Parts: sequence; structure tokens; C-alpha cells
Amino acid sequence: MVETGDLKRGMTIEVDGNLYRILDFQHLKLGRGTAQVRLKLRDVRGGHIIERTVQAGTRFPLARVERVPAQYLYRDDDIHYFMNTETYDQVPMSGEALGDAIQYLTENSPCELLMYGDQAIGVELPPAVELRVVETEPWVKGDTAQGGTKPARLETGLVVQVPLHIGEGDRLKIDTRTGEYLGKVS
Repeated sequence: MVETGDLKRGMTIEVDGNLYRILDFQHLKLGRGTAQVRLKLRDVRGGHIIERTVQAGTRFPLARVERVPAQYLYRDDDIHYFMNTETYDQVPMSGEALGDAIQYLTENSPCELLMYGDQAIGVELPPAVELRVVETEPWVKGDTAQGGTKPARLETGLVVQVPLHIGEGDRLKIDTRTGEYLGKVS
């Protein structure tokens, strides 16, 4: 059991018999009365997002989730295939279950599968990934007096703001938690 004061983003809890991953939470203290906690939860199996407000101190059963080292293999329509690097088993997952993680996955990229029993319920990405720029506006020297940014589309379809000197074909390091540009990879 986990109390509202011990909640963290990414935890998987059971609410009303369903598994939910915590996307965000906020402690609220409004005037009189007890404090409340507003939760933003993603249904692990269904993929939809709900918001729930509970009293501070409420306890939830913590789901027992295993982290298994894996490698992203390929996509077939909306099904994405991963390989468990310990047993070499292939594990299929729907795009809906992966959520935003799809935007950071390229073939052969390492990750961790989140397993609940025998079912894959999600993916945990490394803190940063390397992705190639496939489309961006060209830069002309002298465009700005101070540093500026421009949008760049990466190989997975993700669009990030990058410095003006970045061009097509460059490899970039991207933060998977925020989706921000971290630097150019040589």
C-alpha cells in the first residue's frame, strides 16, 4: 500500500480494480477542511487518461511491476515489437499502451519493458536518446543578433526546438522526460 504523500510520477497503482500509471499529481489545500490530492492517471490496459481527486492520506495498492531489459525491434501497423534481451522472447505492445514513448523509439534502441505478471503494460526509456534530424529550415549566417531556435522534425516524427545552426542529417541528443534538445552528437 502507498499513501498519497509517497506517490511519484510513473508509479503504477490499483484504483477500483484497474491498473493506472501516475502521470501527474498535485497536493491541494483550499481554505478550511482537509488537504486533497488531484491525480492524473493513465489506464494501463485501456490507454485513456482520467483525473481523480482524493483526500490526503488515502492509501492505494501498489501494483507489482517488473522491469525487464529489452530492445525495440519494429512496428507492424499499430503493434510494436520488443525483444526481451534476457530470454530473447518477442513481446508485442499496442501504440496506445506505449503513449508518447513511441516518439523516442527507433529500431534496436534499448529500453525496459514494464511487466505486470506476463503482460507488458509499458516501456521505460533511458533519460536521453539520439535521433536524426530529417527536416528543418536552412540557416543563413546573420539571421539573428542573439541565439535563436527553430523547429526540427526528427526521424520518429517528434518536433523539437533546436538552435539555428542545426541542419538536416545531424544527430541530436533529446531528453525523453521533457522532449527538449540537449545537444548535438558528433
